[in-house]
Amino acid sequence: MTAQLPIAIEVTPMVLKFHPVISITDEQLFEFCQLNKDFRIERKANGEIVIMSPTGSETEERNFDLTGQLWFWTKQDGTGVGFGSSGGFTLPNGAVRSPDAAWIKKTDWEAIPVEKRKKFAPLTPEFVVELRSESDSLKVLQDKMVEYIDNGAKLGWLIDRKERKVYIYRPEIAVEELNNPSTLSGEDILSGFVLDLSSIW
Repeated sequence: MTAQLPIAIEVTPMVLKFHPVISITDEQLFEFCQLNKDFRIERKANGEIVIMSPTGSETEERNFDLTGQLWFWTKQDGTGVGFGSSGGFTLPNGAVRSPDAAWIKKTDWEAIPVEKRKKFAPLTPEFVVELRSESDSLKVLQDKMVEYIDNGAKLGWLIDRKERKVYIYRPEIAVEELNNPSTLSGEDILSGFVLDLSSIW
């Protein structure tokens, strides 16, 4: 008898609707996230709260490699600051999102008051990455990437480990799809940064 491989099932995040019955302020959302640190929590622009379970160990190990490469380049380059998957940002449309990795120009970061940096900083990162796990819905992640770009991101990578594809998002340009690339260039946004995908696939 031939052994069958397990089939990965896409998991849809839990969505909680409060508006218009309850309006949750930015402060309340931050405190809610602090009380529920075992979950990844985001807010949509329409006020809905999205609750996701933690990623699997394998995906997090790959994400650690990704953020490690970004961290190393960021320290050498010196023009910006980088973030991992736990950092939340309040986008101009009111959504609060936590990309798997992000980068912001140092001048833009330092322009934010220190107190606001301690919570969900009110800006869209210039560069964002989402790393799809086997259970993530591709459509949900694609919608998030469009939202990042619509709210000011200059470059976004959606890395689909499941299909070994990368979707590259840029303002006012059609999404570029790459099949099984070995590296990704930070282009002129992260000049000189090249992500080695060999350990991420």
